[in-house]
Amino acid sequence: MRIDILTLFPDSMRAVLGESILGRAAARGILDIRCRQIRDYTENRQKQVDDYPYGGGWGQVMMAQPLKSCLDDVMRDASGLRSRVIYLSPQGQPFTQAKARQLQADYDHLVLVCGHYEGVDERFIEACVDEELSLGDFVLTGGEIAAMAVADCVCRMVPGVLADEACYTGESHWDGLLEYPQYTRPETWEGRAVPEVLRGGNHAEIAEWRRRQSLARTMDKRPDLFEKLELDADDRRRVEAIRRDRARRRLTSPLTYRPAAEADLPDILEIVRQAKDGLRRNRVDQWQGNYPTADLFRADIAAGACYVLEYEGETAGVFVLTNDPEPEYDAITDGRWRSAPPYCVLHRSAIRADFRGTGAADALIRAVEELTARRGGTAVRVDTHRKNKSMRALLLRHGYRFCGNVLVESEPGHDPRRQCFEKILHP
Repeated sequence: MRIDILTLFPDSMRAVLGESILGRAAARGILDIRCRQIRDYTENRQKQVDDYPYGGGWGQVMMAQPLKSCLDDVMRDASGLRSRVIYLSPQGQPFTQAKARQLQADYDHLVLVCGHYEGVDERFIEACVDEELSLGDFVLTGGEIAAMAVADCVCRMVPGVLADEACYTGESHWDGLLEYPQYTRPETWEGRAVPEVLRGGNHAEIAEWRRRQSLARTMDKRPDLFEKLELDADDRRRVEAIRRDRARRRLTSPLTYRPAAEADLPDILEIVRQAKDGLRRNRVDQWQGNYPTADLFRADIAAGACYVLEYEGETAGVFVLTNDPEPEYDAITDGRWRSAPPYCVLHRSAIRADFRGTGAADALIRAVEELTARRGGTAVRVDTHRKNKSMRALLLRHGYRFCGNVLVESEPGHDPRRQCFEKILHP
């Protein structure tokens, strides 16, 4: 790619464009960037390039003759190249990533004309310029900054300038989206940690997180760009998930837990109803019969095994934690338990619908482990339906390990198959 820049300040332009990535690419012969001094083509001793405007007005206007003579010299030297003459002007079409891609793909040679003062003689534009480009709806003292921006944007897409095509195809504006956030060392800086997903090493999860972040950033920072996007089914699903997450409440104080009382039973049963609805929507055949019943929770409350999770006086969740061994767990298949008594068993846990996605489920698991340790237990055991992806993900996130399969016959007429998980607690 060859670029000729017609300017009154060639030394300044060379100082910038000859450095860093573009400078190294030019040294390897991948780029050829030339800065032409317009004053060298004047026809008077004073090297005059501007004059007063016809009709009066403030400032000076650049003359057509020096610009045309400079351009003629450039074009004689560029014979056989696919050339495009561009005037950097606040009246031009907005310069975009799409325009940069088109210029890089369609032309071998760009001529960037830098105006100054009050602009250039309109006759030069009419006779010699192929198109006008603008960086935005504002005015600069000259076209040099705009020309450097265009040159940099176009040249970085020339094969060989950057290490890999992915260096620019994943960035802001390439596909109409803004780029996802980037992080580097240290892992924690001034109390702010790098997102856990980026430290986990799961490339599929990282790719999904980055795509969602790009969509969310574009929604927030550039709604004008977002409105123009043609989203596929996967991106539409991501956008709906982003909107659902944002509709969830944000907690500003810690969640607490306490033993449940009889007066909590209406709240508990409402949470169970919401959990049943959610499982049904996700086609999970768990809690789809009468289980768990009000009488069962009454017995749990009387035994001191039922707890409620609270947030500023609201009931956010419920769980049952027992010290008694679960007989059905003795028939585990396809694996084995790793712990020995004493251990606790987590039963009948659920989060109220408007607290999902707030961290309440994580608080519930922490409460379970704290209570288990207080009771002298060395491990927590729990089972869940094999299709209950949210519960499985929660357990795995907190270090629980899959131990095998059991049959739970608490819901006659429904799928009894359950997967068992366990976490050994270390002092």
